[in-house]
Formats: sequence, C-alpha cells, structure tokens
Amino acid sequence: MSSVLNESSSFEDALEGGNVTEQANKNGFDGLKVMVIDDSKTIRRTAETLLKKAGCDVITAVDGFEALSRITDSHPDIIFVDVMMPRLDGYQTCALIKHNQIFKKTPVVMLSSKDGLFDKARGRIVGSEQYLTKPFTKDELLSAIRTHVVDKN
Repeated sequence: MSSVLNESSSFEDALEGGNVTEQANKNGFDGLKVMVIDDSKTIRRTAETLLKKAGCDVITAVDGFEALSRITDSHPDIIFVDVMMPRLDGYQTCALIKHNQIFKKTPVVMLSSKDGLFDKARGRIVGSEQYLTKPFTKDELLSAIRTHVVDKN
C-alpha cells in the first residue's frame, strides 16, 4: 500500500498521523464531504483513510457512472477523480460534472500516473481545477482541499 504514497509520507505514518484529527478542526477539514473516484481499490482505501484521519467525510466510487449517482445524493465539497478508468474515464466524468448546473462549481482534481503536459492540459480543458500525479502524498491531498475548498470559504 505504501507505493500509493511517495517517500515523504508512508501509509503507516499517515494512519498513525499524530495529531492529524486534532488539527482537522483548526484546518477546516472537519465534516467536509470529499469524493474519491478510482478503479483501484488501493488508491480508494488509501485516500479514504488519509482523508478520514483529517476529519473529512469520504464517499468513494469505482468509476464515473457510480460516481455520478453518488454525487447527486451526497453533494461533495470536492471531487478527486482518476483519469484512466473503465466505462467512463476521468475526463468524461469531469466534463459531465462541470456541465451540470448544480455541480459545475464543485472543484474537481484529476489523479493520474501520467504527468505529461498534454494530460494536464486536457484536464484543464474539461474543467478540472488541479492535476495530481500518483503516487500522491497526504500533504498533496490536503493542500488541494485547502486551496479549493477551505480557503475559498
């Protein structure tokens, strides 16, 4: 599981996390609804564990189709979506979210193992606010939430 995170934050460190939960209230993460869409169970579980430890309520989905129905039910504050998924990829999922009047202002952060300029540009074209390259760290996830949700409120 630690392969999901880079060396600056191992999975075990993230789980033990010290005062992460105590800091959640100070950092504004407590109770934020965060959706993680990824076909990799390891990525979903890792992100869910890190985000819950920070005080977030986490909703997960295995693909874009499942995510679209869960978004309607849960109204997340921010969405992390994997680029490469079966059936409905991350770019298509992001575009559908951003074309919906109710959810178009919901921040979407793309997750991918590809870090090319074309991939990042394509993410921007479909409306994503940010692009994180896997393996991501706890700090990168929380920084994205801070930038796109906490600091905007």
